[in-house]
Amino acid sequence: MSKAEPVKSLENWIWDAACSIRGAKDAAKFKDFILPLIFTKRLCDVYDDELNRIAKEVGSRAKAFKLVRHDKKLVRFYVPLQPADPEDAVWSVIRKLSDKIGEGLTSHLRAIADENALLKGIIDRVDFNATTHGVRDLDDTRLSNLIERVSEKRLGLDDVEADIIGRSYEYLIRKFAEGGGQSAGEFYTPAEVGEIMARIMDPEPGMTCYDPTCGSAGLLIKCELFMEEKRYPVGASAKGRKPAPLKLYGQESEPTTWAMANMNMIIHDMEGLIEIGDTFRHPKFRKGNRLQTFDRVVANPMWNQTEFAEKDYDADELGRFPKGAGFPGNKADWGWVQHILASLNETGRAAVVLDTGAASRGSGNANTNKEKEVRRWFVDHDLIEGVIYLPENLFYNTTAPGIILFLNKANPHRGNIFLLNASAEFAKGDPKNYIPAEAVRRIAETFGTWHEVEKYSRIVTREEIAKNDYNISPSRYIHTGAGEEYRPLEEIVEELDALEAEARATDKALRKILEKFLGA
Repeated sequence: MSKAEPVKSLENWIWDAACSIRGAKDAAKFKDFILPLIFTKRLCDVYDDELNRIAKEVGSRAKAFKLVRHDKKLVRFYVPLQPADPEDAVWSVIRKLSDKIGEGLTSHLRAIADENALLKGIIDRVDFNATTHGVRDLDDTRLSNLIERVSEKRLGLDDVEADIIGRSYEYLIRKFAEGGGQSAGEFYTPAEVGEIMARIMDPEPGMTCYDPTCGSAGLLIKCELFMEEKRYPVGASAKGRKPAPLKLYGQESEPTTWAMANMNMIIHDMEGLIEIGDTFRHPKFRKGNRLQTFDRVVANPMWNQTEFAEKDYDADELGRFPKGAGFPGNKADWGWVQHILASLNETGRAAVVLDTGAASRGSGNANTNKEKEVRRWFVDHDLIEGVIYLPENLFYNTTAPGIILFLNKANPHRGNIFLLNASAEFAKGDPKNYIPAEAVRRIAETFGTWHEVEKYSRIVTREEIAKNDYNISPSRYIHTGAGEEYRPLEEIVEELDALEAEARATDKALRKILEKFLGA
């Protein structure tokens, strides 16, 4: 395969390989087997390329094997697999497995992980010989077929560039999300949403970028790819130079998703630090008794989490929840926003994907609402740069549209918030809608320039937000004119409650006037 081969070709092959186990319908069930195997194929083929380079200098591959075994720092990842004939590909050791394939493959991947600290817990998590109720999860026949399909293409340095194999790997993760049901949102944010965030965040070379709920690390990767693309567009001559990479940091609570994130970054040829653990209760990135701070934060935390009680906020010793802001009540969306704010340095910016309800819950309600009070604090302190209302049916675990909330610690637009209603910016897809590339660029450019467009974008003053009881949903201020415009049910119910409360108050006032009149 040449570097000129279109990326679609590699994507189609990688998906066909995944489907070889039990068809497209069941492919997502086997992602924990498939992703490490394709990752290992890339490792083996790149290792072969490195051996070939050394062999040219020392005279033979046999000598190269001996030299690398003696000095493992000569290669990025040392692969302790050596074919009987040193001229054979390293992958052939796996391809030639014929007996107890699951057991042998598991042993080989664990041996590779044992030799490379960066791969511990990443490719050695999976037991290819695992059983459920005495039946193999992936029997040797299907496993052999999968290995054979993965063997069809070479994935070395001379065959496919890191960007192309990385994009294909991301494509595979997206395809798994399509079949992953409710769990898909835990590891994947639609690529076009990530690109909008990256374009608006516009990170500079060498900046620090953090995702506290990083899933498969797609949002971090999008930031790095956009930064590189902006400085060296396709066709432009970089003269062998690359911009200083972003310093990428992430944390993920699910072990299998944490492993996926690490593989995704390595296969993109990116370096970063992905920690494992519960970010909300046990954030790993700290500096003294406060959180470590970053230039950019991108995140898509789980929406409307109810597992955090007031005691969890009270127990915080990292200064994440200012007393003036208060706690957000029984839904953690604004708790995550507070964590993200505390993770920004003095000039830091953030892009956070949230449920639409987070922009409006509590507004128009006569009663005190904790979530609205936190939102009020953010508005009053000029920390919200803007909000984008997304189209419906983009995300894999919900049909709700969602918003992107943008924070800016050094907000140059104090007293104003930029709102953009992108609810109509989609094309029908299967199984989900998507935002076309042209629309992605239009959304990012309109937001980046603060350009007002009728029925699309508006600059709204803090006073107008206050008059609307701190509802910051773009759908409240920008009416697209679409007859079938989606509005969150919660938002509609709360508005009806507010109208009923106003009606009751009006009735009470009228009764008092009538009582005075009749009493006279």
